[in-house]
Amino acid sequence: MAAAKIKKGDQVIVLSGKDKGKTGTVTASMPRDGKVIVGGVNVATRHRKPSQANPQGGLEKIEAPLHISKVAHVTADGKPTRVRFETQDGKKVRVAVKTGEKIDG
Repeated sequence: MAAAKIKKGDQVIVLSGKDKGKTGTVTASMPRDGKVIVGGVNVATRHRKPSQANPQGGLEKIEAPLHISKVAHVTADGKPTRVRFETQDGKKVRVAVKTGEKIDG
């Protein structure tokens, strides 16, 4: 399994689908499934019947996972960039391909 290029807390932009162009922060990462959940993006609505836990019932909005290939890391100017790994000072760090800036570490 390859190292995750997009992690929880990263700022990303959606590249395709109904939410194309929207940006958000990764709230959860599922590297085994190759999916991420982005805040405010890919929101699905569920109709819930009243129950003991939720006596009111009604509409429940949840953020559904997106495939990792549909999102890209965002640079400071708001444009998408790919991510590569480099070794700096003996540590493996993520680097934005377009700008060369270090993403973490």
